[in-house]
Amino acid sequence: MANFIIRSIPNTLTSCNLISGCIATSFGLAGDVKMALLWIIVGAVFDFFDGMSARLLHVSSPLGLQLDSLADDITFGFAPASLVYSQLYGMHFPEWMEPIADYLPYAAFIMAAFSALRLAKFNLDERQSMGFIGLPTPANALFWGALLLGADTWLTEMPYGGLLLLAMVGVSCWLLIAEIPMFALKFKHWGWKGNEVKYVFLLSAIPLLGIFRFSGLAIIIAWYVVLSILVNRRNKSL
Repeated sequence: MANFIIRSIPNTLTSCNLISGCIATSFGLAGDVKMALLWIIVGAVFDFFDGMSARLLHVSSPLGLQLDSLADDITFGFAPASLVYSQLYGMHFPEWMEPIADYLPYAAFIMAAFSALRLAKFNLDERQSMGFIGLPTPANALFWGALLLGADTWLTEMPYGGLLLLAMVGVSCWLLIAEIPMFALKFKHWGWKGNEVKYVFLLSAIPLLGIFRFSGLAIIIAWYVVLSILVNRRNKSL
């Protein structure tokens, strides 16, 4: 019995991640950005600890891997897509797009499909043991939650805010599956050498979070993407 309970801990945590994503989606569809972001963060915490517990307890399994991807697509794919869907209603579009304006919010759910594709690629791609190829889905979800928390009024008041948001969804979907190496916050040791990029990122993220609070997450994720691209270009030039 004790062995069964121990084996079930990682999958239980993964299920809590999935439930958190469902709650986040319900708030997202209701237009409550703050609560949706909160539950996305709660899901991210469960997502962090399910993998850690599986490694510590030596109970990793193919079932856990598939369950983890399903949960992640809900929390980090469908939930942020629901936020964008709600935001797109009532936004301004160019005059030539007005006849289809009522249908454009549904384009937000393309992000859930690309998140699923990104997760499937991650499960099969052996290059991503110490880093990522493409934007991780949790980072993408946090970006959208934080952006819409801090800039929803500004976006709504823009003459073509709806078109800008749709363009950003397209960029987001591309980043999820792009062949762009992005660093992971995984440390083999705590020294400076070999971890320079990670420490620079963390040290720069702290003041941004302190100044902008939850909204600062969007700036931090954007900085993460830019820094990853810069590091990749530097490595190619060496």
